[in-house]
Amino acid sequence: MNVSITARKFKAHETLKQFVKDEVSMLNKYNDDILSADVKLSFQNPTNSIKTADITVTIPGQILNATNQSEDFKKSVTASVEKLIKQLKTIKSKRTTARVK
Repeated sequence: MNVSITARKFKAHETLKQFVKDEVSMLNKYNDDILSADVKLSFQNPTNSIKTADITVTIPGQILNATNQSEDFKKSVTASVEKLIKQLKTIKSKRTTARVK
């Protein structure tokens, strides 16, 4: 899986980039067909500590997206990954149900 990380209005540290890659790579456990993941990290303004993580995952035939905001990038990324896990589980259950019928 190809993971691209974009930090808007700031420069992301290597530790944050590695954390994001580790979190996003966990998605392979739920779907082996993930082609790419695009992670955008941003914050509103320097005085406001709201940090946003927007993750877009491409699988054959579909594009999944999850966005979350919190006071910490790691929390935002983790919550977005959890949303994507739910979406991937739903897709998998629909595919297995369609095969059974």
